[in-house]
Amino acid sequence: MGRLLLATSAVVLLLLLVVSTPTPSRVPPENPQPAYQTAVQDKGGLRTLQARYKVLSKQLSQLMPNQPYILVDTARNRLYVKHQEQVVLNAIASTGSGTILDKPGEGNSQWVFDTPRGEFLVKSKLTNPTWIKPDWAFIEEGLAVPQNAADRAEQGVLGEYALGFGKGYFIHGTLYTRLLGKNVTHGCIRLNDNDLRGVYKLARVGTPIMIF
Repeated sequence: MGRLLLATSAVVLLLLLVVSTPTPSRVPPENPQPAYQTAVQDKGGLRTLQARYKVLSKQLSQLMPNQPYILVDTARNRLYVKHQEQVVLNAIASTGSGTILDKPGEGNSQWVFDTPRGEFLVKSKLTNPTWIKPDWAFIEEGLAVPQNAADRAEQGVLGEYALGFGKGYFIHGTLYTRLLGKNVTHGCIRLNDNDLRGVYKLARVGTPIMIF
């Protein structure tokens, strides 16, 4: 689970290495060195940088999961399935809107409809999933929350498949494909039918998911 986080840290370290490596000064020193000596020093520094880069690159490749993993960019609304450095699937998605809904009768308590960020695992794989509507779905529509659990079940709105990754969040299909690419969901990740089918086939229970 922590391998993706370590891999991300290694990428950041590589970037910091490049940014923090000093470039040769363009201001002539008081006692200028011969040109050939400066050139030798510059080449030595470059070789050191290249050697460190190779070491970090090797460490990064070793930290990458051996199995396919899912990467979700909530800012760009993209979902990727990757295997090592190869992008196996590149899909347009919809993620959380960030809107807020007050919980009635609970003081300042609210629902915040964000897609959670961080590292997760696929915990379940469902076919023809049924949506069990939570309280907020009725309140948002101005309806009374039903007392009968059967009145919460709604078929056909999540697509053919759903992949759960905890706390009621799923990667699933949508009836509103025109809204893909926008932040419009209540926290789940929506895909079109073809991309959802591809993710379902590539992922298994235990597949890592990184959301940022």
